[in-house]
Amino acid sequence: MPIDIDTVVVGAGVVGLACARALAQTGLEVLILEEEDRPGEGISSRNSGVIHAGMYYPTGSLKARCCVRGLELLYALCAQRGIAHRRCGKLIVATREEDVPALRVIEIRAAANGVELHWLERAQALRLEPALRCVAALDSPNTGIVDVPELVTALLGEFEAHGGRLVCRTRAQAVRCANGEFSVETADGPLRCRRLVNAAGLGAIALAQRIDALPAATLPPQRYGQGHYYYARGKVPFARLIYPLPGAASLGVHLGMDITGRCRFGPDMRWVETVDYRFDDSRRGEFAASVRQWWPALRDEDLLPDFVGVRPKIHGPAEPAADFLVQGPGVHGIDGLVNLLGIESPGLTSCLALAEEVVRELGVGAG
Repeated sequence: MPIDIDTVVVGAGVVGLACARALAQTGLEVLILEEEDRPGEGISSRNSGVIHAGMYYPTGSLKARCCVRGLELLYALCAQRGIAHRRCGKLIVATREEDVPALRVIEIRAAANGVELHWLERAQALRLEPALRCVAALDSPNTGIVDVPELVTALLGEFEAHGGRLVCRTRAQAVRCANGEFSVETADGPLRCRRLVNAAGLGAIALAQRIDALPAATLPPQRYGQGHYYYARGKVPFARLIYPLPGAASLGVHLGMDITGRCRFGPDMRWVETVDYRFDDSRRGEFAASVRQWWPALRDEDLLPDFVGVRPKIHGPAEPAADFLVQGPGVHGIDGLVNLLGIESPGLTSCLALAEEVVRELGVGAG
């Protein structure tokens, strides 16, 4: 049977768009399948919009490498395409003396990862952010924020400028592999291609499970982390992002902001069984108490519900945080297939670097 298109990318979040763009720039004919009504509607639309610097992740891990490289690529793309962004900086704070050693661990890891950080004693931190409560802090001057819808539009525009096509409201139901080709089943019938990139975000593992030749042993279990975001009533007296020390499964309830200066707090971390975007306000007091550790003036009633995000987790509650999984033929043995699994934070920052990884895995060279 004839090939319909050379390469199919499943998923039009920022990671899928970045991968499709990079592949189209090499000269390949690329089609994106997206089950939502428009691109960027999944994980990409429900996160903090932060450009992370890369100090948290184990040295040498894919998260560390892609975050550091991705930051560089993302700032360059934003400048080139006029995407709204701001290198606003971030303080990571220790609120108790007993937390200072953990802050030092982050400082050491940042140095190993090639990330610029500056140690601040309490007085130095308060000169920058007088409303803050802390005993010490780390200043990350290269952390920033980006307008995610503008980033989505720019990635899609560059993809289409290189001949790529996006088809929305189309779900990849299953994949059959035969004779070095893929048949992607959709409601409109099969679509045949030579290369397939699974960047389906929250649905990536479920799709991988429906690839008939893929060894089940190569797939991690699928778990979900739900996070609530609140926005602030009234003025928030901070110019930078403020982060507590990270927890085992998340970076903690932090202060973020969008390009317009609107401030929000979040996310918290709740393990859930299914993707659920309903807002549960029952833990507002607990949420506010976590923020008051570093901003004592916050009142419970100053928080107003904003939105809920869900992250694809590939580790459990009692397990250490997992690295990104970019599974190419060297893992599963299927030429032309790449699965991107567990792409949570810092996936937004890392999207352009992850695209480079996919191009390498497929062996199609640089564009």
